[in-house]
Amino acid sequence: MRTLVLLFVAALTTVNATASGQSLDLAVNNVGVSFGDSEEFTGFRFNYRDRRLRKMTGINATIWSPYEPARGYVKGIALGLPTTGAKNIDGLGLGILGVGADESITGIMIGGLGVGAGQDMVGLAIGGLGGGSGRDATGIVIGGLGVGAGRNLKGIGIGGLGVAAGNDVQGIFIGGLGAGAGNDATGLFIGGLGVGAGHDMRGIMIGGIGAGAGHDLIGLSVGGIGVGAGNLLKGIHIAGIAVGAPVVRGLIISGVTAGGQDVRAAVISPLYFKIEEDGYFRGVSIAAYNHIKGEQNGLTIGIFNWTEHLNGVQIGLLNYAGNQRKGLRWLPIINVHHD
Repeated sequence: MRTLVLLFVAALTTVNATASGQSLDLAVNNVGVSFGDSEEFTGFRFNYRDRRLRKMTGINATIWSPYEPARGYVKGIALGLPTTGAKNIDGLGLGILGVGADESITGIMIGGLGVGAGQDMVGLAIGGLGGGSGRDATGIVIGGLGVGAGRNLKGIGIGGLGVAAGNDVQGIFIGGLGAGAGNDATGLFIGGLGVGAGHDMRGIMIGGIGAGAGHDLIGLSVGGIGVGAGNLLKGIHIAGIAVGAPVVRGLIISGVTAGGQDVRAAVISPLYFKIEEDGYFRGVSIAAYNHIKGEQNGLTIGIFNWTEHLNGVQIGLLNYAGNQRKGLRWLPIINVHHD
């Protein structure tokens, strides 16, 4: 019996050196403790910098990021003392400086400076300076300076300076300076300076200076200076100076000026409201100067109201309707015409 116990203990404490002398393993069937660049291991592994790692299950602690190109897959806990990385990481990653993967990261990753994945990131990532992925990021990503994804960003993103994605973003995003997407954006967006999307933006958008979309902006938007869209504004849109788009639907409130080509909305613009030439307005507008260079269907209230074609009511100190018969085109107080 004593002999069997001794043999068992000896087996557990066997020191195995790899053929190339790259690691020192206290293990049975590659399960135990490894010091060095072992290729495939389960348990606890410590190495200065990985070159040969294929798969590690358990705790993988390194001093520096792996040689390029990274080959290894870490499932469990990746520790960076101060930095760590692999080809793919699945589990928990902690790095004094940073955590990174050439391909994908899945799980919870925290890096003193940053967290990044060459392709996809899924889970919770917190980087002292930044967090991002070369392709898609899904989950919660927080970066002291910024958060970004080369393609799509979905979930919650908070960046001290900004949050952005090259393609689409969906979720809640807050950037100290700005938040935006190269293509479509859906959700809640708050930017110290501005929020925007290259194509469509839907949801709640708040920008210290402005909010805008290259195509459609739909929902509630607030801009310190301006709100605009390349095609359609739909919903409630509020800006300190200007609000406008070729097509407007809903309610727009501007501190100075507002306008569009086809506007079917309620408009409050203390100084100036304009419909472009051959345009169309249906709704109610309150502005010092309502300048309708097309057709008006509805009510304008101001100091001076001017329209090419009136099919509604003008109320102001002076009103002009180009389609009224002579003698009625210029009228004080009120002008009414119905086709």
